[in-house]
Amino acid sequence: MNQELIAVVDENDQFIENIPRNKVHQLGLRHRAVHILVFNDKNQLFLQKRSLNKDINAGLWDTSAAGHVDAGETYAACAHRETIEELGVCVDATLKFLFKLPAIPETGMEFVQVYSSSHNGPFTLEAEEIDGGEWFDIKDISQRVADKDRTLTDTFKTLWLQFEE
Repeated sequence: MNQELIAVVDENDQFIENIPRNKVHQLGLRHRAVHILVFNDKNQLFLQKRSLNKDINAGLWDTSAAGHVDAGETYAACAHRETIEELGVCVDATLKFLFKLPAIPETGMEFVQVYSSSHNGPFTLEAEEIDGGEWFDIKDISQRVADKDRTLTDTFKTLWLQFEE
C-alpha cells in the first residue's frame, strides 16, 4: 500500500510527478483524493470506522468511502473504484459530484473531490482498511461536527461543513 504511486500536484491541481504514497504523506506534498457520502432511503449517512492498522487517522470515523487518486487516474474513476473496493458495491447510477476542497492541512494536503450517492446496503467492507461501519442521522453528524468530535477525521469534519452550506 505505501508503495502505490500517487500523483503529486501543484497549488492549481496540475500534475508534477508520481511519487510513492508513503513519501507523499511524509513530505506533506499536495495530491488528490476522493470522498464519497453514501446515503440510504432514510436520509442517513453511512460512515466507516478506519482500521486501527491505517497509518493515518487509525480508528477514526470517516466518509462512506475514500481514497487517493492513483497515478494516471481521474477523480471520477477513483470514486467508482473506491466504492467497489471499500464497500463492495457499485454506486455509479447515483454517483453525483458535489464540490472540491482545496489542498490544505485539514485535508492532509489533498485536493478532495466530494461525491454523494444512494445505496441501502448491505456492504462488504474491505477488512484491511475498515474496522466497521454504521448509518448515522444527519442531525447527529452535524452536532458531532459542531462539537469538534475527535473521533471524526479532520477531512470529514471539513467536508461536512462545506456539505451543510
